[in-house]
Amino acid sequence: MALHRSPWPVAVAAGVLLALVSVAGCSDGGPPKPTAVPVNQGDQGGGADDAWTAEARDAVHVVDDFWRSHWNQHFTGAYRSPKVVGTYTPNTPQAPRCGSEPATPYNAFYCPAGDFIAWDGKLMRDGYAQGDSWVYLVIAHEWGHAVQRRVLGLRDVAQELQADCLAGATLFGSEELRFEPGDTDELAQALTALADESPWTNSQDHGNADQRLSAFSTGGRGGVDACLPS
Repeated sequence: MALHRSPWPVAVAAGVLLALVSVAGCSDGGPPKPTAVPVNQGDQGGGADDAWTAEARDAVHVVDDFWRSHWNQHFTGAYRSPKVVGTYTPNTPQAPRCGSEPATPYNAFYCPAGDFIAWDGKLMRDGYAQGDSWVYLVIAHEWGHAVQRRVLGLRDVAQELQADCLAGATLFGSEELRFEPGDTDELAQALTALADESPWTNSQDHGNADQRLSAFSTGGRGGVDACLPS
């Protein structure tokens, strides 16, 4: 996945992912655009880390630009970007806290109390090793939670699946992304991997692989409106 205007119509790109779903078994004036911070000193930087952190910066730019450009097509009031804390190393003094809760290992999260998004560097590094789409998906999903918080009444019972839907609407709706060969496979694999049981996510709250793929594809096919309560 690369930063460029996509040559594929949204419906075509989303249709490719939808085909994978049938096979496959997270208001007032805006501040300056956010930028993801580099890897914390606790991580070993360089090489592969440089590559995925560059992708994370691009993903933040793409997702923020999408919501900044399309906000008033769907919601009232002014768009406000969440803060991007970016990469953290768990169990270090620099790791962010959400209220009284410490940032957990191998996690990415949106913190309503601080209105920020953060992610464990190992989660992103390992996912990026399978394809750069992972980084875009994780950031778009957590940004979806920030959107939920900004719109009164937007959040539904299946908040995680709605965030997947908003992520699909963001990535397939962006005019800055060019989908490259294999990106839709990467997205499907990433959604399936993120649906696996783990200490910080489970199918009870995030949905199983089929549900996550379906929600993401609904957003990709129908845009933001398809993710909103009827």
